[in-house]
Amino acid sequence: MRHALIFAAGLGERMRPLTDHTPKPLLQAGGKPLIAWHLEKLADAGVHYVVINTSHLAEQFPEALGDGSRWGLRIRYAYEGPTPLETGGGMLNALPLLGEAPFIAVNGDIHSDVDYATLPAEPQGLAHLVMVDNPTHHPDGDFMLDAQGRLHADGAPRLTFSGVGVYRRELLQDWRTAIGDTSGAEATPPRFKLAPLLRAAMAAGRVRGAHHRGRWTDVGTPARLADLDARLRR
Repeated sequence: MRHALIFAAGLGERMRPLTDHTPKPLLQAGGKPLIAWHLEKLADAGVHYVVINTSHLAEQFPEALGDGSRWGLRIRYAYEGPTPLETGGGMLNALPLLGEAPFIAVNGDIHSDVDYATLPAEPQGLAHLVMVDNPTHHPDGDFMLDAQGRLHADGAPRLTFSGVGVYRRELLQDWRTAIGDTSGAEATPPRFKLAPLLRAAMAAGRVRGAHHRGRWTDVGTPARLADLDARLRR
């Protein structure tokens, strides 16, 4: 049984005032919450168990989504406390609920036509990331994908990380060394980004990727949400 994690704990500061009373993944596009699109696609891909990490307005998620049975899923909620733990800390906090096998992780505030069924069940190395062409608001991209499918922190041309990936829990094994003295590392639970861990794994040649050329939106502003909503309703 495949497991998945949806990152849904962010404050959604760039989406205010929409996120003053609604968590960003619960904002509607095309007649349903952003996160519901992911839940549908995960169920279609054969995932049966989903962990959703929460912080900002956390109580709204179980109210809106319940136990997941309407999608044929079992949903568990991993509350991070009143301050979000960032992607790395959030993943570490959710690990006890995710089992031992590699798991899919998705940012709750994106929308795409990535087919989750095509993601590798057993990624080569520690992670497999879906990359997309650089959007206008992120022209410099994140990582370089070479002809052999390996990802590199340096080099060109660069692509943007889509927020969709498959991870082995071993990626977080040495998280403290990878992040160094970053603010939040000493907190309980610790708060840190996932990117430094990915860069360390890339330096060891242990992160692969694929270039998705289909539709993808980072729903980071009210204008992008409105544009996505209009496209989905068409």
